[in-house]
Amino acid sequence: MTDPGAHGQGTLYVVSTPIGNMGDFSFRGVETLRAVAVVLAEDTRHSRHLLDRHAITTPLQPYHEHNEARATPGLIRRLAAGESMALITDAGTPLVSDPGARLVRAAIDAGIVVVPVPGASALLAALVAAGLDATRFTFFGFLPRKGRERTEALQALLTLRHTAVLYEAPARVSGTLADLAAAGAGTREAAVARELTKQFEDIRRGTVEALAAYYSNAPPRGEAVIVLGGAPEPEAPDDAAMLDRARALRTGGASVRDAASALIAEFGIARNVAYRLAQEERNA
Repeated sequence: MTDPGAHGQGTLYVVSTPIGNMGDFSFRGVETLRAVAVVLAEDTRHSRHLLDRHAITTPLQPYHEHNEARATPGLIRRLAAGESMALITDAGTPLVSDPGARLVRAAIDAGIVVVPVPGASALLAALVAAGLDATRFTFFGFLPRKGRERTEALQALLTLRHTAVLYEAPARVSGTLADLAAAGAGTREAAVARELTKQFEDIRRGTVEALAAYYSNAPPRGEAVIVLGGAPEPEAPDDAAMLDRARALRTGGASVRDAASALIAEFGIARNVAYRLAQEERNA
């Protein structure tokens, strides 16, 4: 893997590492780290234990959010000159709420081959064990801590029709669940997964409201993954109720256009249906 690739360039390998259980490191992952010229690690002290365990002597170089802007151009030059590199994070799959996106994007722009070496992922581990629909899901990462961005993220979670997955620090699990419950998702099914793949792995399932109450008294240790079931499909609007509303709007002096717009906003119906109702009331 240290041999130059096409046009004499090296390859950037994006390698997943264990999130707890060291037995989850793949043979291909070990072989890749042994073969490349350098391993780019989020925390070299942390990753040194992993490399020593597998007798990997490849040099480690720090690559994290505080130096990625400065380090990326030089790394791209080395890749272009023929050196192959492996990008790892402290645990799990790089780029998933971890550094690395800048380097991958720069490598692609430079025409350098980027190869994923898949493995452990807290996101997928929690999703498949949550007992919720996994056919479609949206990953939110860590939610903003406060302000309008957090409010918007909570609103997006509230209206999402399919499963959502988010990461959360232990001290904020209860607060995030409480915020979701207060926003109107209290009865939604959810799961909180922590210590995934480790000795004391725990996956607790229940409603958002019940989980918020539980973790308010028993804060989890270690970062957690929250899996939230999708919002239920809205009930079909009642024809009589829509007709009554259209009548009230027209009687109150609303134009057909204004009445139709109000019906769309209130009942979520198609524009042509709203105009038909408003038009019927005008004719009546």
